[in-house]
Amino acid sequence: MNKSTGMVVVSESALPEVIIKVLHAKELKAASQQMSSSEACRIVGISRSAYYKYKDSVFRYEEQSEENIFSLELRLIDRQGVLSSVISALYELGMNIIKINQNPPVDAVASVSLSVRRDPEGACSRDKLTQSLEKLDGVAAVKVL
Repeated sequence: MNKSTGMVVVSESALPEVIIKVLHAKELKAASQQMSSSEACRIVGISRSAYYKYKDSVFRYEEQSEENIFSLELRLIDRQGVLSSVISALYELGMNIIKINQNPPVDAVASVSLSVRRDPEGACSRDKLTQSLEKLDGVAAVKVL
């Protein structure tokens, strides 16, 4: 039988406990940049050899449906702190920035494109997102694609 290198989505309840613990150890390490693999393995109760055997092969599946991803085009006044206030507002709205691209300012206005993902249970609508960003000082225009 040939080994397949394809991906498979499997319910967590069907996985062996060691796989769940490897995922948990990876999450601990990601949450604390200071944590070593040995420490994460000790906390979740697996051997380092089990961790290293599976760590590059198991990942959490994040549902990224199109309805939870917004593409934004912003025109921002070239002033200190404007982009920072946009990022803060997105955080307050429960958005996670996936991609950001800022062009150099032309005539004191910078064009910024963002891709953001909202929490699937998040209540932020397209209209609320637009209205919240338009209220910010220094935001000249907002377009949600």
